[in-house]
Amino acid sequence: MTPVFDLLRLSLISMDVVAAQRSGRVGIAQRQRNRLAQMLDNALRGSRFYQEHLGTRASASTPLQDLPVVTRGQLMERFDDWVTDPRLHLDELRELTADPERIAEPWLGRYMVWESSGTAGMPGIFVQDGHAMAVYDALEALRRCQPRPLAHWMDPLHLSERHAFVGATGGHFASMVSLQRLRSINPWIAATTRSFSIQVPTAQLVDGLNAFAPTVLITYPTAAALLAQEALEGRLHIAPREIWTGGETLSPAVRAHILQGLGGVLRNSYGASEFLAMGWECVHGHMHLNADWVILEPVDEKHRPVPPGEPACSVLLTSLANQVQPLIRYELADQVVLRGESCACGSPLPVIEVRGRQDDPLRMVRSDGSTATLLPLALSTVLEEGAGVFDFHLRQIDASTLLLRLPLRGEEGRAAAARCRAALKGYAASQGLAPIQVRTELGHSVPRGRSGKACRIVAC
Repeated sequence: MTPVFDLLRLSLISMDVVAAQRSGRVGIAQRQRNRLAQMLDNALRGSRFYQEHLGTRASASTPLQDLPVVTRGQLMERFDDWVTDPRLHLDELRELTADPERIAEPWLGRYMVWESSGTAGMPGIFVQDGHAMAVYDALEALRRCQPRPLAHWMDPLHLSERHAFVGATGGHFASMVSLQRLRSINPWIAATTRSFSIQVPTAQLVDGLNAFAPTVLITYPTAAALLAQEALEGRLHIAPREIWTGGETLSPAVRAHILQGLGGVLRNSYGASEFLAMGWECVHGHMHLNADWVILEPVDEKHRPVPPGEPACSVLLTSLANQVQPLIRYELADQVVLRGESCACGSPLPVIEVRGRQDDPLRMVRSDGSTATLLPLALSTVLEEGAGVFDFHLRQIDASTLLLRLPLRGEEGRAAAARCRAALKGYAASQGLAPIQVRTELGHSVPRGRSGKACRIVAC
């Protein structure tokens, strides 16, 4: 099985990635304009869906903000008309992604295929051509911050590193497909790269990681927090030099907890099934958007632009890399803040603050009978910073009752539950809510979606 990999294409794109980093904001903007024009031309020529969606008045020179927004539901409903290769059919691709034995199998010998977890309400199928994969490879290799620049001067192939991916291993998700593809391209790292399922019992996961002793841990923030707690309690004995997180919101409290338990250097990234490598943190801890290859437009609930520095309701994504499956002003249910200031690291790439796809907001009753909305990010902060609990599942029962489930047991679990109840009740009072009831149940693991992401806050 030959992986989707073109060394010449990768070399050319890599050289441009390096040149763009040195070209300043003007060079980044020029690349963005040129690639947007190419993408619009490609969509109008090759996609029946976009020919209808954009209309006859659109052209490669039409300003992006003048084009209509598109949703995943619209695209998936017209999948065969959306893609620019008529040999791609949704029913056949769903057969591929239904078989876990075919993860990272090149489709038609030229495409990588992965599925989304469905956190936005509908699972998606995403097809990546050789050009898109070369862009992702170049961005991952050259834009990812290197915290230890001299660590590999005698080991340029990283053969001494042991990479452990902890996530969902049985589905065709982007992370797993990418890992399997990497192992196919670089067979010499197969023995030093392993995947561990987040769905197995925690004790089994801990035993596997202890035996493998990874030097690089790759996982979601919630999973890293769980492992940090296992380390603090003396069961996990790994000492990773680097921890790579992504896929979920990483709060300051969770970051501090992970570093306390696992040590090393934590490096957070931003990506999605729609565009694998949107950004990485720099040495100053700021997330930089790869704006020469992807456009993000923070917008409010009516898709109006949000000024820099203000939180957005959602974000519109335009990919400048994937030519077989155009994404133009595609609504991504992430909350992103675009920062206007420059970063001290000197990068010309814009700085963004990513809050990710949040859990459910909870609508609860105030003392005066009106309704208040409690944001999931605020509730997570209350439990993480106010109670020191990072692994939890909070479900709303009714307008004044919450059910909190913790994996902890015994005296430790009862003490944690008491802290959580006090923190939640205190926060509810500060928001003017009527007295709330917080029920607690111990010994319950946090449910995770098919992709391994935690589902921590659920409305009734």
